[in-house]
Parts: sequence; structure tokens; C-alpha cells
Amino acid sequence: MIRLTVNGKGVSLSADPEMPLLWALREQLQLTGTKFGCGMALCGACTVHLDGQPVRSCSTPLSAAAGKKVTTIEGLAANGQLNKVQQAWVAHDVPQCGYCQSGMVMAATALLAAKPKPTDADIDAAMSGNVCRCGTYNQIRASIKQAAATLAKGA
Repeated sequence: MIRLTVNGKGVSLSADPEMPLLWALREQLQLTGTKFGCGMALCGACTVHLDGQPVRSCSTPLSAAAGKKVTTIEGLAANGQLNKVQQAWVAHDVPQCGYCQSGMVMAATALLAAKPKPTDADIDAAMSGNVCRCGTYNQIRASIKQAAATLAKGA
């Protein structure tokens, strides 16, 4: 049994410790917001937070999450209210096909937790490993800046 906390709830999973965290989340816990993209940790669609840090769940073995806190896209909203990054994403019409968006939102949320007032270079660095085939990078940058401004105001 591997014990971890997922979106604030303790869970115990009976699975191969080398199983990618992605598949444990999607198949065993039915948390399908985290997407399978490339399977090689290159595209970012599978990004989740492990103890607050963004990781690629397709290449993170379940054993690496043992005893830790995992946050998925489903865990960002509180009491039915989207977080500031999610709200900004909607306001700027970021999603096109939407496939990469959960990973993008998770990367942006981690960025703002680490750097509440990110520069363009900070945004570029934090988001560079997340690929959007629809090319909504300008909207993504605008959304991150809006979320940062909203968080700075405490709204």
C-alpha cells in the first residue's frame, strides 16, 4: 500500500510502486483532469503539484509520491470557486482545444506561489516546458499577469 494525500484527502493505493503517478490518478482515483500527452515529460499536459512543486506525473513513479501531498487540477478550486489562475484563464479565453490547459494552469499556479510578481522572463522560464499546440501563449501570459495582479490586491 502506498499512502499519499491527494487534493487534501488521504488515500491508500495498492499498485506497483513504479507505476507513473499519472495512471494512479487517472485510473485508480478517477481524477481525469490530469492529461496524458507525450509520456516522456516533455509537453507538460500531465503536470501536478507534489508538495507544492510542479512535476510531470507521467514520469514520476507512484513511490515518489508516498507520504506526500499531490494536488491535481481538480484540487485547485475551493468551495466550487475557481482559483485566481483558473478565473484569469477563463477571462482571457485561453482554452482552445483545452488538452494542455490543466498542465498549464498547474504550472502557472506553482509559478505564482513561488513568485507572486513574476517578470516576463519568470513566466517564460516557468511555462517553457508546457506545450500548447493551439498557440495561445499570448493569452496565457496575459492570464498569469492578471492572476498575479488579482492576488497582489488580495481579491
